[in-house]
Amino acid sequence: MLKRNIIAGLLMVSLPFAAHAADSYTMDPQHTYAHFSVSHLGFSTMQGRFDKTSGKVTLDRTKKSGSIDVTIGAASLTTGYDKRDAHLRSPDFFNVAEFPTLTFKSSAVKFKGDTPVSVEGKLTLLGVTKPVTLTIHSFKCGSHPMNKKELCGADASAQIKRSDFGMKYGLPSVGDDIKMVFEVEAYKD
Repeated sequence: MLKRNIIAGLLMVSLPFAAHAADSYTMDPQHTYAHFSVSHLGFSTMQGRFDKTSGKVTLDRTKKSGSIDVTIGAASLTTGYDKRDAHLRSPDFFNVAEFPTLTFKSSAVKFKGDTPVSVEGKLTLLGVTKPVTLTIHSFKCGSHPMNKKELCGADASAQIKRSDFGMKYGLPSVGDDIKMVFEVEAYKD
């Protein structure tokens, strides 16, 4: 009888720990964007964005772990000028016919306290996969003020060299260094 009570007590104590799992979130496509900027002839900085981004995020603040899986529709690229957008979608740059998506898959999320501060992972662009670290500049979770659903949001950025991914057209006039910015809002599943 005593042995059975001890086992039952141990099971009850360990149950909350075993039942705890990472929280899963789905990115809100209406409030999630990937932006980029690049030097244009050394005179100005050209801005662009991708209007179709989807993905999943998992977070376990207790274990200080998580994962991020993002897919970006390459053809959704826009800079506000149709002729330039068509050229950027061509084989000279993003080659969207052959490579319709860009992806980022995390390998590690680094925390400072309970807050994620960076994400290490692999970016695939033009069929080439390279390691990239995203720096998280802001992060917040809470109840959405209008629909009351649990939501997390973040702004993150990374620097890449487009030539590392085989995108060499226009170098060096069109810059090699690309700043990528990700604005993410994701609802808890």
